[in-house]
Amino acid sequence: MDSVDDSASARAEFDRLVGPLRAELHVHCYRFLGSVHDADDALQEALLRAWRSRENLTDTHKFRPWLYKIATNRCLTMLERRGRRELPMDIAADSPAAERVWLEPYPGVGVGEPGPEARYTARESVELAFVAMVQQLPGVQRGALLLRDVLGFTASETAELLDVTVAAANSALQRARARIEQSVPSQAPDDPRARLLAQRYAAAWEDADVDGIVALLAADARYAMPPLPEWYAGHAAIKDFLVTGPLHWRWRFLPTVANGRLAFGTYWWDAERSLFAAMALDVLTLRDGAITEVVSFLDPTLFPRFALPDTVAD
Repeated sequence: MDSVDDSASARAEFDRLVGPLRAELHVHCYRFLGSVHDADDALQEALLRAWRSRENLTDTHKFRPWLYKIATNRCLTMLERRGRRELPMDIAADSPAAERVWLEPYPGVGVGEPGPEARYTARESVELAFVAMVQQLPGVQRGALLLRDVLGFTASETAELLDVTVAAANSALQRARARIEQSVPSQAPDDPRARLLAQRYAAAWEDADVDGIVALLAADARYAMPPLPEWYAGHAAIKDFLVTGPLHWRWRFLPTVANGRLAFGTYWWDAERSLFAAMALDVLTLRDGAITEVVSFLDPTLFPRFALPDTVAD
């Protein structure tokens, strides 16, 4: 009976330590893997391994970096088993269609307080453009960038978490920084100007006002719809696509937040059922008072993670 009680007590203490870290660990796995579903699997496996090896941790003050090391190793292992996740506009021309794996959106704005070494805020580090660029890095470079520039671990801590020397960790970080572009942060979802612009965009869709939609786009705006590989750039191409495609239907938009950006669950009119049915999750990038990018994830199964209903009444 005592052993059962001891096990229950150990589990309760383990869960107490894990609880405050679970959300930030999940975001870390998402940044690493570009997929919410893969992040679920990676975190679950990492916590299971941590529980089984808990006796190896002698100092609970090091619990957080210890967990990050286990989660990072799990992500590195998963990277070896699948292709790089991408967005349609990032696909190489010679990339085989059968090997394409799509980046997934993440609910909310990111969590965690970056350390003093961090270069990115929690919100900036989950933006689609940033996560997409991270996916182009090799595993150790990816780990060095995320651990150092996103989470703010020191050089020595980063080396320890990656099981490499400090020199190797610094070298990987420098190569990662050289390859990744410094993305310009988009307007925050709580910015009143951004919210007004997004509301006007949704209203134009619901009114089937193609000129109103295009007027809100930057001249070099891009529009993509994973898992469809094609994408459109510029006013003329996007307008032609809208007129010949989606604006044949009626639409309703419900607001949400994804990857630190304003987003919408979009619903098309289903005449047979006389209601609006879930179609896509549209993630917007807004800069300088204009919409510079729309990524429309054509996957209604994403909606529950964003607290969006399956249908909307007329």
